[in-house]
Amino acid sequence: MAATELRGVVGPGPAAIAAPGGGGTGPPVVGGGGGRGDSGPGSGAALGTVAAAAAGGPGPGAGGVAAAGPAPAPPAGGSGGSGAGGSGSAREGWLFKWTNYIKGYQRRWFVLSNGLLSYYRSKAEMRHTCRGTINLATANITVEDSCNFIISNGGAQTYHLKASSEVERQRWVTALELAKAKAVKMLAESDESGDEESVSQTDKTELQNTLRTLSSKVEDLSTCNDLIAKHGTALQRSLSELEALRLPAESNEKIKQVNERATLFRITSNAMINACRDFLMLAQTHSKKWQKSLQYERDQRIRLEETLEQLAKQHNHLERAFRGATVLPARTPGTAGSGKDQCCSGKGDMSDEDDENEFFDAPEIITMPENLGHKRTGSNISGASSDISLDEQYKHQLEETKKEKRTRIPYKPNYSLNLWSIMKNCIGKELSKIPMPVNFNEPLSMLQRLTEDLEYHELLDRAAKCENSLEQLCYVAAFTVSSYSTTVFRTSKPFNPLLGETFELDRLEENGYRSLCEQVSHHPPAAAHHAESKNGWTLRQEIKITSKFRGKYLSIMPLGSIHCIFHATGHHYTWKKVTTTVHNIIVGKLWIDQSGEIDIVNHKTGDKCNLKFVPYSYFSRDVARKVTGEVTDPSGKVHFALLGTWDEKMDCFKVQPVVGENGGDARQRGHEAEESRVLLWKRNPLPKNAENMYYFSELALTLNAWESGTAPTDSRLRPDQRLMENGRWDEANAEKQRLEEKQRLSRKKREAEAMKATEDGTPYDPYKALWFERKKDPVTKELTHIYRGGYWECKEKQDWTSCPDIF
Repeated sequence: MAATELRGVVGPGPAAIAAPGGGGTGPPVVGGGGGRGDSGPGSGAALGTVAAAAAGGPGPGAGGVAAAGPAPAPPAGGSGGSGAGGSGSAREGWLFKWTNYIKGYQRRWFVLSNGLLSYYRSKAEMRHTCRGTINLATANITVEDSCNFIISNGGAQTYHLKASSEVERQRWVTALELAKAKAVKMLAESDESGDEESVSQTDKTELQNTLRTLSSKVEDLSTCNDLIAKHGTALQRSLSELEALRLPAESNEKIKQVNERATLFRITSNAMINACRDFLMLAQTHSKKWQKSLQYERDQRIRLEETLEQLAKQHNHLERAFRGATVLPARTPGTAGSGKDQCCSGKGDMSDEDDENEFFDAPEIITMPENLGHKRTGSNISGASSDISLDEQYKHQLEETKKEKRTRIPYKPNYSLNLWSIMKNCIGKELSKIPMPVNFNEPLSMLQRLTEDLEYHELLDRAAKCENSLEQLCYVAAFTVSSYSTTVFRTSKPFNPLLGETFELDRLEENGYRSLCEQVSHHPPAAAHHAESKNGWTLRQEIKITSKFRGKYLSIMPLGSIHCIFHATGHHYTWKKVTTTVHNIIVGKLWIDQSGEIDIVNHKTGDKCNLKFVPYSYFSRDVARKVTGEVTDPSGKVHFALLGTWDEKMDCFKVQPVVGENGGDARQRGHEAEESRVLLWKRNPLPKNAENMYYFSELALTLNAWESGTAPTDSRLRPDQRLMENGRWDEANAEKQRLEEKQRLSRKKREAEAMKATEDGTPYDPYKALWFERKKDPVTKELTHIYRGGYWECKEKQDWTSCPDIF
């Protein structure tokens, strides 16, 4: 909902109540006038109910309770008052926002509403264009100096703001803190309740019950007022009788004082009852407006849902009509190409406006037999292969020998993501059962992406030959950084592996290592990886992926330790991965950043390496994707400094201690150690036309190539992934849905067996991985999956009887 609509829902309330810096009048002591944020009509001294009662009531002291005075005007360049509902956490006005080093601070109109801070270039721009929004529930508010303050949500969004004065800055900071507290509270409540629909259906009843309760309370107050008036009259009568008696002068003075206090008490109680009655009338008046607005919004929502469903039905009807009216050509390669040209030429005759409004899903409309479907994508392939269908290419790939690795895959079809094809699948279905289309994917599984960490295995080969443990740690650190180089352009997500899915990579003859991955858990998703090399090292890890969607970006946090053991020396290194952030999820071009720190520890010697992945910042002058590091011995002395980027290269500098000014040791500066510079790692160039092949590296291009003798659970045999790689995305979507439903049924069967075993009291073994065993790691003391052995022996015998049927 736009910011203007949000403010409209909140409505004009008593804007002066507890608005820090809002410029409005405070509420009267008891009831009274409604001051406004601007110094306009109604901001003067309102006639409060107490003052009204005092005007007609006897006794002194009635004029001592008065309404508040006029509102001060807002300062220039600051806020125009709390313009959204009047709560202390709703506010709008002008602030100066830092843009860049050329333009500096620029004046922008900021709106704080419902826990969101949005800004616009001008107040008039609020109707159509929002320049940016930050959610305060996850934001940090920092005060720099008298007028400047910063709002940041962890690196992705940072606003450097400046107010016109210190007072104005404090008003904004107070309002932001209040809004943040409310947003955090609402977020916690929404997590606990989780059912917004039931709330929206019962709010009208709750509102009516509240008004009914208020009416009964006001009636109770009226009854109490009558009793107070009755007893007050009797009290004053008794006091008057006491005054008529002949008493000492001191007693008469006391009686007169008590009489005055009784009169003031009666006036105040009358004022309280009048204020309560006014409050009830105001609540009843606004409740009718709120009920009308709420009912209007409900009607609009129902109408939109019906319209959407009707449009989806019409869309399906038009698709069927189009298929029926289109005469498909004969099933020959030549006619297939001409059929595609005819379809494209027909579309080319349309105007630009028609192209923009076109809502047909091309992958669904042109659903042809295998050869035709492949020929459709073959037009995207340049060079001599443009006359070869994808099936023929695939057959050619199968005929390749094991040593001849493929250097290309079918080009990615130019399919735009059709939202209609997703929305029509969402109508009437549960959210958990809506299959995400393969449009978001790349034709590799997460197990294959995990195996890509071994692309620069030469770094571990060189590390195994190092005699110095500190030098060895430098190469291990470079290997750690190199695993992120494949992610810089890879914005598509890999396929989520099925439970029990495996992936092997046997490069023992060519590169001296072989690797095995297995999906060992589905909720939460976790994959175990074991790689061993005849060059003297073993790499193992278990990675659990957790993610958080924060509106404009997605944070992916891998959990679990990575182990690297060198056989000759017994050096055992461990480290964890950093956070990956995918930006511009909603609008804009996707881009990926890595941020955080990695501590690599040699558990045998105590050597450490600390790597810092610097998050990208618009204001930073440093090179993008920068990584720095230091290699220290157990005493904390720095021996090597590392510098580079996680997408290009890493350099190493030997740190030589030099005598400082005070006679002590001082660390040598980087430019002074240039002669000791060593290039540890440099990224391999991408293959030719990589932008058409999902930006795959040379290793990634070979991972999904068919190989004989693999386990029946291997990712290469996954049908939906293979169909997507071959450009048959419609069939891939259907196959992906079938596999997910099959996995869902298997999980339900295991849950039913576990429940039955619990009821019968018989022991039940939960799901166990086939090639990995879950046990406590002797070094990190963590529960993790460690390779139990047997896979390569089963492959040699071709005995796969223990493998489950997952495809």
